[in-house]
Parts: sequence; structure tokens; C-alpha cells
Amino acid sequence: MRNDEESANAQVKKERGSAFAHSDLNIPSGFGIRHSSLSDRWIANRARLAELVPQLESHDRIALDTEADSLHCYKEKLCLLQISTPQRDVIVDPLADVDLAPLCDALAEKEIVLHGADYDLRLLRRNLNFVPQRIFDTVIAARLIGIHEFSLAALVQRYFEIELAKGSQKANWAQRPLPARMAEYAVNDTRYLLPMAERLETELNSRDRMEWFRQSCQRALELAAIDRERDLDEAWRISGAGALRDRASAVLRELWNWREREAEAADRPPFHILQNRELLSAAERFAAGESPDYKHFSDRRRSAFRQAAERGMQLPEKDWPVRPRRSGTRATAEVVKRIEQLRRNRDHVAKDLEIESSFIAPRATLEAIAADPARADALLVLWQRELLRI
Repeated sequence: MRNDEESANAQVKKERGSAFAHSDLNIPSGFGIRHSSLSDRWIANRARLAELVPQLESHDRIALDTEADSLHCYKEKLCLLQISTPQRDVIVDPLADVDLAPLCDALAEKEIVLHGADYDLRLLRRNLNFVPQRIFDTVIAARLIGIHEFSLAALVQRYFEIELAKGSQKANWAQRPLPARMAEYAVNDTRYLLPMAERLETELNSRDRMEWFRQSCQRALELAAIDRERDLDEAWRISGAGALRDRASAVLRELWNWREREAEAADRPPFHILQNRELLSAAERFAAGESPDYKHFSDRRRSAFRQAAERGMQLPEKDWPVRPRRSGTRATAEVVKRIEQLRRNRDHVAKDLEIESSFIAPRATLEAIAADPARADALLVLWQRELLRI
């Protein structure tokens, strides 16, 4: 049985894992206990930013993460930019009146270490017009070496035996001043990425998969640079909308558009106005002749809600939404045969490599390539095509 001191240390490590990095865990020097106050970490004026930028110059690899307020406003904005070097963890405040162009310039030539890069890359491009030239995505690396539990918490536990604190995933990152507990949570998102990247890089090299990794990271950069256009004519077809029929679909479309206008005016996410399941239920009930009500609505909002439903109810049948046709045609016997051959090849290779078969190629990708082999270059990177022999 451990003595009281050992038990106490273990409990502190569990509760404050973000602050501890022990020598027996082989964490490189510089990544040890890094106690500092929020004021020491917080970069929110020109002078502090000017102090930070030169500190980045000597490092080729920088860890980075972002926080946004998508759960608290209609149009999300970049609220935090967390940065870690081997010596320091900082939080840059994009909401402060500070030009971040010097920071972006300093990061431009660096390899940026991220965990699950896609969302961060899109957020950085939209808000700061920043696109890194090189990235190291720890999720891609973990999956390439066969790790199935690849959340940040799981990887920190795996490599450093530290349990990260939870509790701020849904917090409002736009609030100021930022509570210290939220700042600590945010710093955890980058604090371990650099030593983790070193561990993952070693394992990738030992399996001779570093080139595969580089190809996948480059594809991630390319995909993040593509704007995802929102089809406003079809955006109202939320999950469950396909089960609605005829007039109920027309009502749902009007209610969805009403909710968008309300959310934008209030600068709140649409689900704050009315959740999807409630929107679906309201459409069905209005179409059935009922008049659903929501007590939390103001008189103005209640009136606009009913007016929207009435517009849908009054639409003539010719203007009701048409159920979308399934794209493409039914696969021929030859295409089905090619799908199964690709699947067998993929599963065999995945078993030998001890990585997830879906990481080599998801089922939908196999189906698309079987139907049109010319799409392989666009859907898969070189190492995936070579493994599948296509």
C-alpha cells in the first residue's frame, strides 16, 4: 500500500495533471513543471506580442490550438490562440485590439503542431488569413501507427500518464476576463503537443511511415483551404426532415428560416432559439392542425413563430418542398464486384499494418472509386492508392 505522501501526490497529479511532468515519463527538458499566472501567459497588447514574437524565432516547431465561441453566438469568431514552445505556454487574445500580423508572419515558416487540424486550420484562415506551410497533426500520426484511442486526453494519458482536467469544452471562450480555470484548460491543449509529436515521430520512423504521414498532412492542408459552401436551399433539411411529408416539410422550411433570422438578430446559435427536435415536432403539429407554444418565447417571438408556420401552411401544393432524389444510379454488378475487391484488399492490408481499415479508405470512398476509378487521385493520397494498388 502506498504511504500517505504517495497517495496525496497521486491525487494532485490526477487533479492537476496539466502542471506535472515527471522525469520518469521521459518528457524532454523544458517541459517540466511550468507554473505561471494567467497574467504571465496572457498576450493582449502590442508590447506583449512584440515580446513573444522573437521568442518563436529559434524554434522550427510550434504547438498551436484555437478556441471559438460557436456554441454561444450565431457567427463564430476566434477567441483564443494557444501557443507552446519548449519553454513557454501562452494565450494570445484575438479579441483584443492588437494586430496579429507579426505573429502570423513569425509562424509562417514553422511546422505547426495541431491535434485534429481541420477545424483549427479553417478558423485560422477565416479569422487571421493565416495558412501554415507545414503541419504535424497528432491525430493523423496516432492513427498511422495504429492507435485507436486518439483523443488528446487519451494520448496524454498514453504517453505521459497524466489525466487532463475536464469541464470547459462548452464554455464561452469570448468572455472576458477569462477565468483562470478556463485558461488552464486551454493551455493543456498545447502544453503536451511538442513532446507528444517527438514520441509519435519516433514511432512513425520505426514503422517507416513518415512519408505517409507527410502526404496525409499535406492533404489536410489542401482540404482545409477549400471553402465549404452552404446550400441555403437545402440547409433546412435537418436530421429527421426526411421523415416529414408534404405540408409538414413546407412548414419546417419556413420555421427553419424563421429560426435563422431570430438567431442572427440575437447573435445566438440557432439551437438556443429552438432545438432541431422541437423544430421537427412543431412542423408536424402545425401540419396536423395543432398550435404548439413555447413558454420561453417572448410575445414578439411567439407571433413571428406562428406567422412563419402560417406561411408554410398556406403554400400551395405545387410549392411544397420536393423530396431530394438520391444522387447517382444503382451500382451495377460490375461496380459491386470492384467495391468488394477493394474492400478485401483494404482489410487485408489494414490487418497486416495493424491500422484501422477506414483510415486507409472509408467505405464511401471505395464505392466512389469503384464507380469512377479516375476519382482515386482526388480522394486518396499516394500511400493509400499504393496500398490499394489503384
